[in-house]
This record gives sequence, C-alpha cells and structure tokens, in this order.
Amino acid sequence: MPGVKRRPRPELPVDLERLRTQFPSLTDDDLEAYAAVTRRVLADPGTRARRMAEVMERARQASAKAAAGASLGHEEALLVRYRQAMAKMQATTVKRG
Repeated sequence: MPGVKRRPRPELPVDLERLRTQFPSLTDDDLEAYAAVTRRVLADPGTRARRMAEVMERARQASAKAAAGASLGHEEALLVRYRQAMAKMQATTVKRG
C-alpha cells in the first residue's frame, strides 16, 4: 500500500545456513517454521520473554491436540513445526549424564 511504512523484519539470532550445517536433521520445513516464529517473537523487544512463553505453551497444546487426532489450523501447525525444530536443535546440544 502506498504511504504505509513496514517495520523491517527482525534479524534472526543465527543464520539459517549455519543452523542447517550445525543441525543436519533440520528440514527446510523446520527452518521455515523457526524463522517465521522467531521473527515474530523478536519483533517487539519489550515482550520477547512473554511471547516466547506463550508460543511454547501454544505449541505444546497444539502438539497434544494433533496427538489426539484432531486437525490443526495453519497457526497451530506452524507452532508444532517450530516446537519440533527446537527439539531437534536441543537434542543435539544437550549432554546427558
């Protein structure tokens, strides 16, 4: 729209190609979900912590809904994909024992 200023997209904390190299199990779908959700969370520095907590809770709820066999809307599916991407990254960095 003419005259409407768009806010610049927030930069991601880690380049997607670096993530792809560091975590080879990440798919294009995982990276897309990571980028979309992370940019939303980072868009407002004043609410990042609260937004991240909300995102992870909604992702947990959507995952439970999918596990129960219910269909997911687009936003819920995105959050489930984000949660799966984060789990893949954490699984390879967390040392147990």
